[in-house]
Amino acid sequence: MTSTSDPRDLRTELESLTTEAFRPDLADIDRLPTLDIARLMNGEDATVAAAVAARLPLIAAAIDAVADRMARGGRLVYAGAGTAGRLGVLDASECPPTFNTDPSRVVGLIAGGPDALITSVEGAEDSRELARADLERLALTPDDTVVGISASGRTPYAIGAVEHARARGSLTVGLACNPGSPLAAAADHGIEIVVGPELLTGSTRLKAGTAQKLVLNMLSTITMIRLGKTYGNLMVDVRASNDKLRARSHRIVALATGAQDKEIEEALTATDGEVKHAILTILAGVDGPTAAKLLAASDGHLRAALAAAG
Repeated sequence: MTSTSDPRDLRTELESLTTEAFRPDLADIDRLPTLDIARLMNGEDATVAAAVAARLPLIAAAIDAVADRMARGGRLVYAGAGTAGRLGVLDASECPPTFNTDPSRVVGLIAGGPDALITSVEGAEDSRELARADLERLALTPDDTVVGISASGRTPYAIGAVEHARARGSLTVGLACNPGSPLAAAADHGIEIVVGPELLTGSTRLKAGTAQKLVLNMLSTITMIRLGKTYGNLMVDVRASNDKLRARSHRIVALATGAQDKEIEEALTATDGEVKHAILTILAGVDGPTAAKLLAASDGHLRAALAAAG
């Protein structure tokens, strides 16, 4: 079921959004030399980090709430349409290889399903009901978090996802790029990164998309740090699924322990390639099974396991 709102009302609404604003000063951009356009675009992009910085306390509060729930077994679910949905799917898909998370723990939903990753699915973003149906399949619990993502902050799919999640008792985050957005108002944690008008009028895959990517990076990465998926700034839960990652695993163990190649290879072999376990066997002088028990008792936190090992 899609929206049947008056197109004139929608046009008026879009005209009020900063992400849709027209910039007369860029009206002749197509006449400029390529290097000048690149400089303009780079200058616009340079403002995004400052816009994110202005919302760091709100972002941090959301991350702490997410991490608390994920520590109890909850899931992190992103929901959005178009570029926003694709960015959520991207962030979710990178968690298993980076942090060795089960694919079911961080989930990306895009309006219209997988086909919408590469093509437009007509009407999908206008449907609150579609969002509810997508989330019903996940059987949300109060330990789960749903992050609705929308540059405009008015996308029905993202708002519908947040509304459904709140009704199920789940934590909700609304990530938008306009002030006073319905999405942020609907969520427990509203985060509005106001980046202003785009270089190309209404093309929110530009600054708005960059802002959303930066915030999603923070949400997943810092949550995983809080969950013990890192040791310092080392990705000790990385999954060695290819030659590059196997080489990276070896290097991570070397950086964490200072051990020589032979000892590192023996440790990785003894722990079936588990980086965190290998580090523990070297630093604590324990065998693989003992390392596994120590880590299980410490909820996967390597520093805590090292302390427990004495």
